[in-house]
Amino acid sequence: MKAKSMGALEELGRVRLSRSFFMRDFLYSEIANFYGIPNIPEDPTLAIEVGTRLCEELLEPLNATFGRIAIRSAYRSATVNALGNEKGHNCASNAKNYAGHIWDHLDGEGGRGATACVVVPWFADRYAQTKDWRPLAYWIHDHLSYSKLQFFPKLAAFNINWHDRPKRTVYGFADPKGYLLRGEAPDDRFKDQYVDFPALRLS
Repeated sequence: MKAKSMGALEELGRVRLSRSFFMRDFLYSEIANFYGIPNIPEDPTLAIEVGTRLCEELLEPLNATFGRIAIRSAYRSATVNALGNEKGHNCASNAKNYAGHIWDHLDGEGGRGATACVVVPWFADRYAQTKDWRPLAYWIHDHLSYSKLQFFPKLAAFNINWHDRPKRTVYGFADPKGYLLRGEAPDDRFKDQYVDFPALRLS
């Protein structure tokens, strides 16, 4: 049931999704803050379920391997996302964000998923020099069970999506723009792209 009191919201925020992450880490929204509307799941059970998979399978390995990662944007309620879309704040429609940033709604095919936009400071420093986001994309492709990745120009921030029906697509909004990978399985073709990266560590 949706949190309907301050106490219930505090309890929701205390839910531990994985070793390093709590639900509260994902509830902040600049859109919600600016416009003064709550960013609270309508279905906390589903949000916790998919958020746990996102954290355990994707964010924890990134955090353990590269050091602390920064959460830029994660959970959005359907109301917050719709407002962000309406106001032109780089939010896709609700239908496109179900099982994405909107964790507590199934997508049009009945799939479950969760997205977070994150920055890896270790890589952001490298990106400031190289302006090439692809090595990190290839590393994630070869090591983690992601569904979709989308890379952005600022700080090499990227959306990383866990989904119960993974598509394994990688898209760049940063140069070079467009699809980098579409459905390929991990293999050794790209290992030279990240030869100096740390070895995968699991928490």
